[in-house]
Amino acid sequence: MPERTEPKLISGNANRPLAEAIARRMSMHRGVNVGLVDARVERFNDAEIFIEVYENVRGEDMFIIQPTSNPANDNLMELLIMSDAMRRSSAHRTTAVIPYFGYARQDRRTKARTPISAKLVANMMVTSGIERILTMDLHAAQIQGFFDIPVDNLYASPIFALDIKEQFAGAMEDIMVVSPDVGGVARARELAKRINAPLSIVDKRREKPGEIAEMTVIGEVKGKKCIIVDDICDTAGTLCKAAELLMEYGATEVHSYISHGVLSGPAVERITKSVMKSLVITDSIQATDAVKDCPNIRILPTAPLFAQAILNIWSGHSVSSLFETETLEPIYEGQFRR
Repeated sequence: MPERTEPKLISGNANRPLAEAIARRMSMHRGVNVGLVDARVERFNDAEIFIEVYENVRGEDMFIIQPTSNPANDNLMELLIMSDAMRRSSAHRTTAVIPYFGYARQDRRTKARTPISAKLVANMMVTSGIERILTMDLHAAQIQGFFDIPVDNLYASPIFALDIKEQFAGAMEDIMVVSPDVGGVARARELAKRINAPLSIVDKRREKPGEIAEMTVIGEVKGKKCIIVDDICDTAGTLCKAAELLMEYGATEVHSYISHGVLSGPAVERITKSVMKSLVITDSIQATDAVKDCPNIRILPTAPLFAQAILNIWSGHSVSSLFETETLEPIYEGQFRR
């Protein structure tokens, strides 16, 4: 068995720029070139996925970087097939680095005769040969329990805290963190604690999925710069309505910090026309040209966080140390600009 000298990275097509950024960051940390394993991922005429790895991976510690974002099914199959290729090529261990975990919103049965798709996806990943999961801001924390393998769930809130302190320097006493619904209170409270800010909640009631019947604000937001924090922004309908409601209640500005910018359908158009002054997302999902061109959307990098997490897993060091703002400050030094 060859000596494992460095972690090896391989990427699918879901977010190649992020994979390359992680490789560059790891190269800086290690002082040696950490590149992506040479491989081809292609589709046959009938849309079947085929993967061929051109480098020897026998006995190596492999990290597959592949968010399962839109198109979720294609990207998920790429991940599963790459994992199978690693196992059949005698890789020592395969870790799936999934910045955005698709199907996470299907984590429970909401009605009779419905699936728990997140559990099915977990079963398929383990069956394919994946031995460890590294992800960020799972929609539901209990998904970690769907796996019988280690799952490291990173958080974007330390990155958001660093950015907020930079962007709102001198005005931190005016900040109010807002949860867009009751279910996201724990996530919003975590960020509020990091920046020492008060917390408010937008309570929404739905008559049917996708339609909001009523929204109210719990907490005093008058005269505050409100920061809405959530894990996923899909069509941005709820987010934009929440921003309008906060302004009606007397907020001076509304900004949003969202971990995963799914931004499907009319999302970008809604955000452009919204009263929100800015929407900040991470690059866990590869941004479309429309997202990049939107004047009030900013994208924060996650490569420093994932690169350090991969190195910690590879070397047997703590991953939970990356939950602390103090740990991330030197990793993200010089990354934020006003």
